[in-house]
Amino acid sequence: MTRFHFSRRILFAALATAFAFGFCAPVNAGGHMVVDSIHFLIPGGAGGGWDGTARGTGEALTRSGLVGSASYENMSGGGGGKAIGFLIENADSQHGTLMVNSTPIVIRSLTGVFPHNFRDLTLVAGTIGDYAALVVGKDSAMGSMGDLLAAYRDDPSGVAIGGGSVPGGMDHLVAAMVMEAAGEDPTAVKYIPYDAGGKAMAGLLSGEIAALSTGFSEAVELAKAGEVRVIGVTSDARVDAYADAPTMKEQGIDTTFVNWRGFFAAPGLPADRLAAYQDAIAKMYATPEWEEVRARNGWVNIHNPGDAFRSFLEGQEKVIGDLMRKLGFL
Repeated sequence: MTRFHFSRRILFAALATAFAFGFCAPVNAGGHMVVDSIHFLIPGGAGGGWDGTARGTGEALTRSGLVGSASYENMSGGGGGKAIGFLIENADSQHGTLMVNSTPIVIRSLTGVFPHNFRDLTLVAGTIGDYAALVVGKDSAMGSMGDLLAAYRDDPSGVAIGGGSVPGGMDHLVAAMVMEAAGEDPTAVKYIPYDAGGKAMAGLLSGEIAALSTGFSEAVELAKAGEVRVIGVTSDARVDAYADAPTMKEQGIDTTFVNWRGFFAAPGLPADRLAAYQDAIAKMYATPEWEEVRARNGWVNIHNPGDAFRSFLEGQEKVIGDLMRKLGFL
């Protein structure tokens, strides 16, 4: 990663300019690169996935000494569009801000929920991911994806798959993506939407739906407790957090998907500040403070900085866009 070397005079000048934006130029202290402060902008309410990701990341960065202090601002509205618009419209005064986001920034820009997309922002880094999973109740006769597919082929309308997002949302798209990869008609999926993931899980446990499309980490604790069975995960290999869950690929369904979460900055962010943020995040992964936060939340480390982040997002945009067109959502 980029390192910065200053003469005493240049260093003082740089620090004075940086403090004007509430940002300390990166310096090394005790082997740690230090950013004075980061303000995390969260496009949703308290307690959600974005909120937990921003606060957990800030906790790890500050406790490890990589960042001096962290502050947080929840800005709900417009499916995340309000916060994105704010960051763009106030770019010059937001160089000390990082905004958290995830797969919905791709889905909602494709559907026109808001007019911006990830290209309108400075891409800092993808940081974590949560794979998707198909889950059945503990007493279900379906013990594998093969069983689910057999039932689906016999009677597509009789195999309801639920999820915690609207039709055309992420849980629906994952179910359709899996069916398409298995050689089935993705448009025939009988998808039952619930207001949130918790209600969708309740629907599964009560027998309202045959299977649930959900985040892998949301299912792990219930699977460990024996309440549900995870019959397929959209990862390349089994995930250590619950290695009993088979992947889609090992069952002959060649598809992968991850609901990434990561950080964006205002457009026009100076290159040295971008490098400092990226370096702090990269160093974070080696700290025990981060491992404590990651393990507590059941996250998967997926680090895609800068151009790698852009390539990842562009690939996801194409896959999701093609599928949404096929399903009639675009």
